[in-house]
Amino acid sequence: MGDEFRDFTLAAVQAAPVYLDRDASIEKACRLIDDAGAKGADLAVFGETWVSGYASFAAWPNHPAFGSLLRRFILNGVEVPSPATDALCAAAKRAGTDVVIGVAERDSTTGGSIYCTLLFIGRDGTLLGKHRKLKPTMYERTVWGEGDGSTLRVYERPYGRLGGLNCWEHQMVLPGYALIAQGLQVHAGAWPGGTFARQEVLSRAFAMQSGAYVVMTGGLLREQDMPADLLDLTMDFGGQKRNLILPCDGDSAIIGPNGDYLAGPVLNEEVILTATANLGTVMFQKMIADHAGHYTRPDVFTFKVNAAPKQMATFEGRPEQVISDQVQELIRAGLADGEIRDAAELLGALQDLVPGFKLPTPGSHR
Repeated sequence: MGDEFRDFTLAAVQAAPVYLDRDASIEKACRLIDDAGAKGADLAVFGETWVSGYASFAAWPNHPAFGSLLRRFILNGVEVPSPATDALCAAAKRAGTDVVIGVAERDSTTGGSIYCTLLFIGRDGTLLGKHRKLKPTMYERTVWGEGDGSTLRVYERPYGRLGGLNCWEHQMVLPGYALIAQGLQVHAGAWPGGTFARQEVLSRAFAMQSGAYVVMTGGLLREQDMPADLLDLTMDFGGQKRNLILPCDGDSAIIGPNGDYLAGPVLNEEVILTATANLGTVMFQKMIADHAGHYTRPDVFTFKVNAAPKQMATFEGRPEQVISDQVQELIRAGLADGEIRDAAELLGALQDLVPGFKLPTPGSHR
Protein backbone atom coordinates (compact mmCIF):
# COMPACT_ATOMS: atom_id res chain seq x y z
CA MET A 1 0.00 0.00 0.00
CA GLY A 2 2.76 2.48 0.89
CA ASP A 3 2.32 5.66 2.88
CA GLU A 4 -1.11 7.20 3.21
CA PHE A 5 -1.88 10.78 4.19
CA ARG A 6 -5.11 12.18 5.52
CA ASP A 7 -6.97 14.80 3.54
CA PHE A 8 -7.03 18.33 4.89
CA THR A 9 -9.07 21.41 4.07
CA LEU A 10 -7.77 24.74 2.81
CA ALA A 11 -9.81 27.95 2.97
CA ALA A 12 -9.41 31.27 1.18
CA VAL A 13 -11.24 34.00 3.09
CA GLN A 14 -12.31 36.68 0.61
CA ALA A 15 -14.01 39.53 2.44
CA ALA A 16 -13.74 43.28 2.86
CA PRO A 17 -12.05 44.68 5.95
CA VAL A 18 -13.47 47.67 7.79
CA TYR A 19 -11.22 50.01 5.89
CA LEU A 20 -8.67 51.92 8.00
CA ASP A 21 -10.31 50.70 11.22
CA ARG A 22 -8.07 48.17 12.95
CA ASP A 23 -10.31 47.23 15.84
CA ALA A 24 -13.43 46.73 13.74
CA SER A 25 -11.42 44.78 11.16
CA ILE A 26 -10.04 42.49 13.89
CA GLU A 27 -13.57 41.83 15.14
CA LYS A 28 -14.70 40.92 11.62
CA ALA A 29 -11.63 38.75 11.05
CA CYS A 30 -12.40 36.80 14.22
CA ARG A 31 -15.94 36.14 13.00
CA LEU A 32 -14.61 34.97 9.64
CA ILE A 33 -12.10 32.67 11.34
CA ASP A 34 -15.01 31.14 13.27
CA ASP A 35 -16.84 30.65 9.96
CA ALA A 36 -13.81 29.01 8.35
CA GLY A 37 -13.48 26.69 11.32
CA ALA A 38 -17.14 25.74 10.98
CA LYS A 39 -16.38 24.73 7.39
CA GLY A 40 -13.70 22.35 8.66
CA ALA A 41 -10.74 24.42 7.53
CA ASP A 42 -7.30 23.28 8.66
CA LEU A 43 -5.89 26.55 7.28
CA ALA A 44 -7.65 29.87 6.62
CA VAL A 45 -5.84 32.52 4.56
CA PHE A 46 -6.69 36.24 4.28
CA GLY A 47 -5.41 38.80 1.78
CA GLU A 48 -2.51 41.25 1.87
CA THR A 49 -2.68 43.86 4.69
CA TRP A 50 -6.24 42.74 5.35
CA VAL A 51 -6.06 44.63 8.64
CA SER A 52 -7.00 47.28 7.89
CA GLY A 53 -6.91 47.47 4.11
CA TYR A 54 -4.59 48.00 1.17
CA ALA A 55 -3.06 51.51 1.16
CA SER A 56 -3.80 52.37 -2.48
CA PHE A 57 -4.10 56.06 -1.53
CA ALA A 58 -0.29 56.07 -1.43
CA ALA A 59 -0.36 56.48 -5.22
CA TRP A 60 -1.58 60.07 -4.77
CA PRO A 61 0.76 61.81 -2.28
CA ASN A 62 -0.05 65.23 -3.76
CA HIS A 63 -3.75 64.93 -2.92
CA PRO A 64 -4.86 67.29 -0.11
CA ALA A 65 -6.29 64.34 1.84
CA PHE A 66 -3.05 62.32 1.74
CA GLY A 67 -1.74 63.56 5.09
CA SER A 68 -4.93 62.74 6.98
CA LEU A 69 -5.09 59.30 5.38
CA LEU A 70 -1.48 58.62 6.30
CA ARG A 71 -2.18 59.57 9.90
CA ARG A 72 -5.24 57.31 9.96
CA PHE A 73 -3.17 54.52 8.44
CA ILE A 74 -0.37 54.60 11.02
CA LEU A 75 -2.75 54.98 13.96
CA ASN A 76 -4.52 51.80 12.87
CA GLY A 77 -1.32 49.79 12.49
CA VAL A 78 -0.99 46.40 14.18
CA GLU A 79 1.88 45.92 16.61
CA VAL A 80 3.17 42.38 17.15
CA PRO A 81 2.34 41.21 19.74
CA SER A 82 -0.62 43.33 20.87
CA PRO A 83 -4.26 43.00 21.90
CA ALA A 84 -5.09 42.80 18.17
CA THR A 85 -2.87 39.75 17.62
CA ASP A 86 -4.07 38.24 20.89
CA ALA A 87 -7.65 38.41 19.58
CA LEU A 88 -6.67 36.72 16.31
CA CYS A 89 -4.82 33.98 18.21
CA ALA A 90 -7.82 33.40 20.46
CA ALA A 91 -10.09 33.13 17.41
CA ALA A 92 -7.77 30.59 15.75
CA LYS A 93 -7.77 28.48 18.91
CA ARG A 94 -11.53 28.71 19.25
CA ALA A 95 -12.03 27.70 15.61
CA GLY A 96 -9.34 25.01 15.70
CA THR A 97 -7.72 26.25 12.50
CA ASP A 98 -4.38 27.69 11.46
CA VAL A 99 -4.60 31.25 10.16
CA VAL A 100 -2.44 33.33 7.83
CA ILE A 101 -3.56 36.94 7.71
CA GLY A 102 -2.07 40.08 6.22
CA VAL A 103 -1.70 43.09 8.50
CA ALA A 104 -0.21 46.57 8.27
CA GLU A 105 2.35 45.97 11.00
CA ARG A 106 3.48 49.02 12.97
CA ASP A 107 7.05 49.00 14.25
CA SER A 108 6.73 48.50 18.01
CA THR A 109 10.05 50.26 18.68
CA THR A 110 9.70 53.49 16.70
CA GLY A 111 5.95 53.56 16.10
CA GLY A 112 6.65 55.30 12.81
CA SER A 113 7.11 52.51 10.25
CA ILE A 114 4.60 50.15 8.69
CA TYR A 115 5.42 46.79 7.17
CA CYS A 116 3.31 44.64 4.86
CA THR A 117 3.26 41.57 7.10
CA LEU A 118 1.79 38.09 7.10
CA LEU A 119 1.01 36.64 10.52
CA PHE A 120 1.16 32.85 10.93
CA ILE A 121 -1.07 31.62 13.76
CA GLY A 122 -1.42 28.04 14.96
CA ARG A 123 -4.68 26.30 15.76
CA ASP A 124 -3.58 26.18 19.40
CA GLY A 125 -3.58 29.98 19.52
CA THR A 126 0.19 30.35 19.22
CA LEU A 127 1.66 33.15 17.13
CA LEU A 128 4.03 31.01 15.06
CA GLY A 129 5.79 33.91 13.38
CA LYS A 130 5.49 36.57 10.72
CA HIS A 131 6.83 37.50 7.31
CA ARG A 132 7.49 41.08 6.27
CA LYS A 133 7.31 41.82 2.54
CA LEU A 134 10.87 42.18 1.28
CA LYS A 135 10.27 44.83 -1.38
CA PRO A 136 7.20 47.04 -1.57
CA THR A 137 6.10 47.67 -5.15
CA MET A 138 5.95 51.11 -6.79
CA TYR A 139 3.86 53.53 -4.68
CA GLU A 140 3.76 51.05 -1.78
CA ARG A 141 7.28 52.27 -0.93
CA THR A 142 5.70 55.52 0.23
CA VAL A 143 4.00 53.78 3.15
CA TRP A 144 5.72 50.40 3.73
CA GLY A 145 9.20 49.56 4.95
CA GLU A 146 11.29 46.62 3.73
CA GLY A 147 11.49 43.28 5.49
CA ASP A 148 14.55 41.03 5.78
CA GLY A 149 15.55 37.42 5.23
CA SER A 150 14.91 36.32 8.80
CA THR A 151 11.23 35.75 8.05
CA LEU A 152 11.70 33.62 4.92
CA ARG A 153 10.83 30.34 6.60
CA VAL A 154 8.37 27.48 6.56
CA TYR A 155 6.42 26.10 9.52
CA GLU A 156 5.94 22.43 10.27
CA ARG A 157 2.20 21.94 10.63
CA PRO A 158 0.16 18.75 11.09
CA TYR A 159 -0.84 18.84 7.39
CA GLY A 160 2.54 19.89 5.89
CA ARG A 161 5.18 22.61 5.61
CA LEU A 162 3.49 26.01 5.48
CA GLY A 163 4.92 29.23 4.06
CA GLY A 164 3.67 32.45 2.54
CA LEU A 165 4.50 35.52 0.50
CA ASN A 166 2.88 38.85 -0.31
CA CYS A 167 1.85 39.87 -3.82
CA TRP A 168 4.82 40.60 -6.10
CA GLU A 169 7.26 38.69 -3.94
CA HIS A 170 6.09 35.96 -6.32
CA GLN A 171 7.30 38.17 -9.20
CA MET A 172 10.72 38.54 -7.49
CA VAL A 173 11.32 34.77 -7.94
CA LEU A 174 14.02 34.35 -5.27
CA PRO A 175 11.81 34.75 -2.15
CA GLY A 176 9.70 31.90 -3.52
CA TYR A 177 12.75 29.75 -4.12
CA ALA A 178 13.88 30.36 -0.53
CA LEU A 179 10.64 28.68 0.57
CA ILE A 180 10.84 25.93 -2.06
CA ALA A 181 14.34 25.07 -0.83
CA GLN A 182 12.88 24.45 2.64
CA GLY A 183 10.40 21.89 1.32
CA LEU A 184 7.31 24.10 0.99
CA GLN A 185 4.08 22.07 0.66
CA VAL A 186 1.27 24.53 1.41
CA HIS A 187 1.60 28.17 0.43
CA ALA A 188 -0.37 31.25 1.47
CA GLY A 189 -0.29 33.73 -1.41
CA ALA A 190 -1.68 37.05 -0.17
CA TRP A 191 -2.68 39.74 -2.66
CA PRO A 192 -4.34 43.18 -2.54
CA GLY A 193 -7.07 41.64 -4.69
CA GLY A 194 -7.55 42.20 -8.38
CA THR A 195 -6.75 41.04 -11.85
CA PHE A 196 -4.49 44.10 -12.17
CA ALA A 197 -1.89 42.39 -9.92
CA ARG A 198 -1.18 39.43 -12.24
CA GLN A 199 -2.06 37.28 -9.28
CA GLU A 200 -3.60 34.42 -11.24
CA VAL A 201 -0.69 33.76 -13.59
CA LEU A 202 1.96 34.24 -10.88
CA SER A 203 0.12 32.07 -8.35
CA ARG A 204 -0.54 29.24 -10.78
CA ALA A 205 3.07 29.32 -11.96
CA PHE A 206 4.30 29.23 -8.37
CA ALA A 207 2.08 26.24 -7.58
CA MET A 208 3.69 24.32 -10.44
CA GLN A 209 7.23 25.48 -9.63
CA SER A 210 6.92 24.63 -5.94
CA GLY A 211 4.76 21.54 -6.34
CA ALA A 212 2.68 22.96 -3.49
CA TYR A 213 -0.91 23.93 -2.87
CA VAL A 214 -1.40 27.68 -3.18
CA VAL A 215 -4.19 29.49 -1.34
CA MET A 216 -4.40 32.64 -3.48
CA THR A 217 -6.38 35.12 -1.40
CA GLY A 218 -7.10 38.62 -2.62
CA GLY A 219 -8.48 41.57 -0.72
CA LEU A 220 -11.93 42.88 -1.44
CA LEU A 221 -13.00 46.51 -1.40
CA ARG A 222 -16.11 47.53 -3.28
CA GLU A 223 -17.87 50.89 -3.24
CA GLN A 224 -20.22 49.70 -0.51
CA ASP A 225 -17.21 48.69 1.61
CA MET A 226 -15.58 52.13 1.60
CA PRO A 227 -16.08 54.59 4.47
CA ALA A 228 -18.55 57.30 3.50
CA ASP A 229 -16.00 60.07 4.07
CA LEU A 230 -13.63 58.52 1.49
CA LEU A 231 -16.05 57.91 -1.36
CA ASP A 232 -15.81 61.44 -2.71
CA LEU A 233 -12.01 61.57 -2.73
CA THR A 234 -10.93 61.58 -6.37
CA MET A 235 -8.00 62.54 -8.60
CA ASP A 236 -7.99 63.72 -12.19
CA PHE A 237 -6.05 61.20 -14.26
CA GLY A 238 -5.83 61.51 -18.03
CA GLY A 239 -8.96 63.65 -18.13
CA GLN A 240 -10.91 61.16 -16.04
CA LYS A 241 -11.74 61.10 -12.35
CA ARG A 242 -10.47 58.15 -10.33
CA ASN A 243 -11.19 57.24 -6.75
CA LEU A 244 -8.33 57.88 -4.36
CA ILE A 245 -9.03 54.47 -2.84
CA LEU A 246 -8.57 51.71 -5.40
CA PRO A 247 -11.43 49.19 -5.59
CA CYS A 248 -10.25 45.58 -5.18
CA ASP A 249 -12.26 42.70 -6.61
CA GLY A 250 -10.76 39.75 -4.74
CA ASP A 251 -10.06 37.21 -7.47
CA SER A 252 -9.34 34.53 -4.84
CA ALA A 253 -8.83 30.85 -5.58
CA ILE A 254 -7.25 27.64 -4.29
CA ILE A 255 -4.74 26.06 -6.67
CA GLY A 256 -3.43 22.51 -6.76
CA PRO A 257 0.25 21.58 -7.05
CA ASN A 258 -0.24 21.03 -10.79
CA GLY A 259 -1.48 24.61 -11.29
CA ASP A 260 -5.15 23.74 -11.72
CA TYR A 261 -7.91 25.56 -9.86
CA LEU A 262 -9.58 23.55 -7.11
CA ALA A 263 -11.92 26.40 -6.10
CA GLY A 264 -12.58 29.82 -7.58
CA PRO A 265 -11.53 32.31 -8.73
CA VAL A 266 -14.34 34.52 -7.45
CA LEU A 267 -14.77 38.25 -8.10
CA ASN A 268 -16.56 40.95 -6.09
CA GLU A 269 -18.17 38.62 -3.55
CA GLU A 270 -17.61 37.88 0.11
CA VAL A 271 -17.01 34.15 0.28
CA ILE A 272 -14.97 31.49 2.03
CA LEU A 273 -13.65 29.10 -0.62
CA THR A 274 -12.60 25.62 0.49
CA ALA A 275 -10.81 22.74 -1.17
CA THR A 276 -9.54 19.32 -0.11
CA ALA A 277 -5.78 18.70 -0.22
CA ASN A 278 -3.46 15.75 0.37
CA LEU A 279 0.31 15.52 0.81
CA GLY A 280 0.46 12.52 -1.48
CA THR A 281 -0.49 14.82 -4.35
CA VAL A 282 2.31 17.21 -3.37
CA MET A 283 4.84 14.36 -3.38
CA PHE A 284 3.64 13.17 -6.78
CA GLN A 285 4.01 16.64 -8.31
CA LYS A 286 7.46 17.12 -6.78
CA MET A 287 8.46 13.75 -8.24
CA ILE A 288 7.78 15.27 -11.67
CA ALA A 289 9.82 18.42 -10.96
CA ASP A 290 11.43 18.90 -7.53
CA HIS A 291 13.23 22.24 -7.71
CA ALA A 292 14.96 21.68 -4.37
CA GLY A 293 15.86 18.11 -5.23
CA HIS A 294 16.33 16.15 -8.44
CA TYR A 295 15.33 18.99 -10.78
CA THR A 296 18.01 21.52 -9.86
CA ARG A 297 21.75 22.01 -10.37
CA PRO A 298 23.46 23.17 -7.15
CA ASP A 299 26.83 22.51 -8.82
CA VAL A 300 25.99 25.28 -11.33
CA PHE A 301 23.91 27.69 -9.25
CA THR A 302 24.67 28.90 -5.72
CA PHE A 303 21.81 30.34 -3.68
CA LYS A 304 22.42 32.08 -0.36
CA VAL A 305 19.91 33.76 1.95
CA ASN A 306 20.92 36.24 4.64
CA ALA A 307 18.61 35.09 7.42
CA ALA A 308 19.89 37.52 10.05
CA PRO A 309 17.39 40.09 11.33
CA LYS A 310 18.06 43.63 10.14
CA GLN A 311 19.62 45.80 12.86
CA MET A 312 19.30 49.57 12.74
CA ALA A 313 21.99 50.19 15.34
CA THR A 314 24.47 48.31 17.52
CA PHE A 315 25.25 49.70 20.96
CA GLU A 316 28.65 48.63 22.18
CA GLY A 317 29.69 48.63 25.81
CA ARG A 318 26.23 48.22 27.29
CA PRO A 319 26.07 45.44 29.86
CA GLU A 320 22.50 44.60 28.96
CA GLN A 321 21.52 43.36 25.52
CA VAL A 322 18.36 44.66 23.89
CA ILE A 323 16.75 41.79 22.01
CA SER A 324 14.32 42.95 19.33
CA ASP A 325 10.74 41.72 19.08
CA GLN A 326 11.66 40.01 15.81
CA VAL A 327 14.48 38.02 17.41
CA GLN A 328 12.21 37.10 20.32
CA GLU A 329 9.64 35.73 17.83
CA LEU A 330 12.30 33.63 16.11
CA ILE A 331 13.44 32.24 19.48
CA ARG A 332 9.84 31.41 20.44
CA ALA A 333 9.35 29.66 17.09
CA GLY A 334 12.55 27.66 17.61
CA LEU A 335 11.39 26.58 21.05
CA ALA A 336 7.96 25.62 19.72
CA ASP A 337 9.46 23.65 16.79
CA GLY A 338 11.94 21.83 19.02
CA GLU A 339 14.91 23.38 17.20
CA ILE A 340 16.08 24.89 20.52
CA ARG A 341 16.15 22.20 23.22
CA ASP A 342 18.41 23.44 25.99
CA ALA A 343 20.27 26.45 27.40
CA ALA A 344 23.33 25.87 25.21
CA GLU A 345 21.24 25.84 22.04
CA LEU A 346 19.39 28.95 23.23
CA LEU A 347 22.68 30.77 23.75
CA GLY A 348 23.89 29.64 20.34
CA ALA A 349 20.71 30.89 18.67
CA LEU A 350 21.03 34.27 20.37
CA GLN A 351 24.63 34.57 19.26
CA ASP A 352 23.62 33.72 15.68
CA LEU A 353 20.73 36.20 15.63
CA VAL A 354 22.27 39.07 17.62
CA PRO A 355 25.79 39.93 16.44
CA GLY A 356 28.11 40.41 19.39
CA PHE A 357 25.66 38.93 21.90
CA LYS A 358 27.26 38.04 25.22
CA LEU A 359 25.78 37.01 28.52
CA PRO A 360 26.26 39.79 31.07
CA THR A 361 28.80 39.03 33.76
CA PRO A 362 27.57 39.07 37.36
CA GLY A 363 27.39 42.60 38.72
CA SER A 364 27.95 44.23 35.30
CA HIS A 365 24.55 45.91 35.41
CA ARG A 366 25.22 47.71 38.66
